[in-house]
Amino acid sequence: MPSRRPSRKRPWNAQHQPLDLDRALGGVRHVSGGDGEWTVRRVKGGDKAYTCPACHQTIPPGTAHVVAWQRDVVGGEQAGLEARRHWHRSCFDRRERLL
Repeated sequence: MPSRRPSRKRPWNAQHQPLDLDRALGGVRHVSGGDGEWTVRRVKGGDKAYTCPACHQTIPPGTAHVVAWQRDVVGGEQAGLEARRHWHRSCFDRRERLL
């Protein structure tokens, strides 16, 4: 008896879909800028409030935001990871303009 599940294979003539690296890496990406090298992870929000280091406003519990840390700090990436901060997405994206 044939399976009733639809085939998940890409049809022969369909275009290949590019890999979503952000999704494949679990939301982690590396960003380079005038302020150094950063590792950035998107989070959907939890049950704790955080203060954004750029605008000094509260990120309420349950609000999607990013967690970022510098990779090129004294002490290496591990030291940067220990000094990680929670940012509003828009604040992190415009952080270089604040320099």
